[in-house]
Amino acid sequence: MENISNLSLLNDYKVYLTVEKGLRPLTCEAYLSDLRIFAEFLEGRDGVLLKAKEDDVAGFLEHMRKHGIESRSSARKLSCLRGFFKWLLLDKRVHHDPTVNIESPKAWKVLPKSLAEPEVAEMLERAGMAASHPQALATALRDRAILELLYAGGLRVSEVTSLSTSDLALDAGRVHVRGKGDKERIIPLGRAAIESIETYLLEGRPHLARISSRSKTSTARQDVARLFLSLRGMPLTRQWVWHLVKLSNKSASPHRLRHSCATHMVEHGADLRSVQMILGHADISTTQVYTHLALGRLKAVHRMHHPRAASRPEVVKPAQTTRAISTGRRKSAVRTEGNPA
Repeated sequence: MENISNLSLLNDYKVYLTVEKGLRPLTCEAYLSDLRIFAEFLEGRDGVLLKAKEDDVAGFLEHMRKHGIESRSSARKLSCLRGFFKWLLLDKRVHHDPTVNIESPKAWKVLPKSLAEPEVAEMLERAGMAASHPQALATALRDRAILELLYAGGLRVSEVTSLSTSDLALDAGRVHVRGKGDKERIIPLGRAAIESIETYLLEGRPHLARISSRSKTSTARQDVARLFLSLRGMPLTRQWVWHLVKLSNKSASPHRLRHSCATHMVEHGADLRSVQMILGHADISTTQVYTHLALGRLKAVHRMHHPRAASRPEVVKPAQTTRAISTGRRKSAVRTEGNPA
């Protein structure tokens, strides 16, 4: 009975995540996988999800720690449990949230890896040369447009593959994107991205769409509205886009181009709120990680704008400071260090 109870509960939660929260299938499955692990742990204690207590959650975290699970993974699983029990409370299936007093494991701050600007420029230049060839294929025009879009807008790979031609507003220099949880946002595009997409729409996509239009199935007619099509006229998969980026640069990936977009914007002075809106982050704390990747820019801004930074020596000699203080010349020492008295 306990297994059936847990299984029924997880099925209901899956419906909630899919229908009400609008999460994608892979995201739902990731959450359910973490919950199944917790349910199995409870079964070892002769417990069920609906009767889980604070000690069970604490024991689960300790169990993972003893088995060498990274704190980052444990923190993610705890976050999943918080969402699950919050739903149980809202649905009035439980009267207490066992995660409410549990402290999250200290997740490691893993800085997102980005490419250097010259690396991205080289990728885009190669794609541009292939697309500008007099006998350029439709796929070359498509590939350049995809790379430009990934970098220009910081799109997720799933957002790129789900784009339709109706999502474009190139005359206004923007694209309409549906992100996680079906949240929508408008992303501005630069001239290079706009021109590459326009060329693909005029000279490349019609050839690919013509192949799809030969099929008379309703699915094919639906798919032909997608922006990026394969040689068979079908929508591109995420795996294929990942493969395309890898061919351009072995160190790159669609998500690394997204990180590169954000990092380079912050390095060039963009404010975090704007970057957050472009990337579609629900919480600005997610975006704040990019400040760690732009310390060079922050130091330059500090030196330029802080009243004391411009006159601060690069290196302060401890011996000189000590000698000045020992002789009672405090003001001279302060000037040497460049700090206010």
